Amino acid sequence: MLHARLDPASMNTLPLLCLLGIISFASPASASATPPVPDDASLETTIAQLDDAVFDAFNRCADPAQLTRHASYFADDVEFYHDTGGVTWNRDTMLDNTRRHACGHYTRERVAGTLKIFPIKDFGAIEQGVHRFCRTDDQCEGEADFLIVWRRDADGWRITRVLSYGHRAAP
Repeated sequence: MLHARLDPASMNTLPLLCLLGIISFASPASASATPPVPDDASLETTIAQLDDAVFDAFNRCADPAQLTRHASYFADDVEFYHDTGGVTWNRDTMLDNTRRHACGHYTRERVAGTLKIFPIKDFGAIEQGVHRFCRTDDQCEGEADFLIVWRRDADGWRITRVLSYGHRAAP
């Protein structure tokens, strides 16, 4: 019978090597089909433009065509976490809430100078900032921090997670 002998020093790295092996087998085969994430400057421009577009549609979502346009930026399985409103687990529920509670009642604006973008290797980006929601009579009721996770695939960019939290009175 053949016995393998492990050096005690190598025992500390064995769990890490096993974990890396599991991760490599668990990685989706489609990961290689994901277009590369642009460089930092280009990524910042891209995500800022996407944010502008998705919320331009949100701000006009009382028009059903704009609500449909707004919906096109979200993955079917988007998760939306709102500290005062709760969690929604898919695009249909999130859009129903948007239609019932926001469209025609509120608009959203990003607070200038707060946008930060962080690339996610082989996936997309995290967008972070502060946004303000105002009633349609231009009365701004408050601000909140936000995080948006964007996934880039062969079909383009889609929002997969949204967090809106730390709601507070507008300054």
